[in-house]
Amino acid sequence: MKKLEAIIKPFKLEEVKQALSDIGVEGMTITEVKGFGRQKGHTEIYRGSEYTVDFLPKIKIEIVMDDEEIAGAVAAVIKAAKTGKIGDGKIFVSPVDEAVRIRTEETGKNAV
Repeated sequence: MKKLEAIIKPFKLEEVKQALSDIGVEGMTITEVKGFGRQKGHTEIYRGSEYTVDFLPKIKIEIVMDDEEIAGAVAAVIKAAKTGKIGDGKIFVSPVDEAVRIRTEETGKNAV
C-alpha cells in the first residue's frame, strides 16, 4: 500500500476531488493547512500598513491505496490541480506498512 499526500491550492479542491472520484478513489482525508515554498508568501496592505503574509492557505489531501492505483491517482491530481503558476503544490508518495479498520478490525488493503 502507498499513501498519497497532495498539497494544493484551495480553489482546486473540487476539481481534484472529482478527478479522483472519476478513477475510483472512494475515500480521502482533507485538511486545511498553511505553508509556503518558493513563492515565499506575499505582502498585503491593511489600513494603510503593509505587512507580509508568510504562510499561504493550502489544502492537504491524504489517500491510502494499493500500489497499482497510485500512478493513476498521481496523474489525476496533477491534471486537476495544475495551473502552471508558482504555488500549484506538491505530491508525496510514501509506503504504508499496515492499515486497520477499527470497526471490523480488517487489516491491509481490506481496511482501506
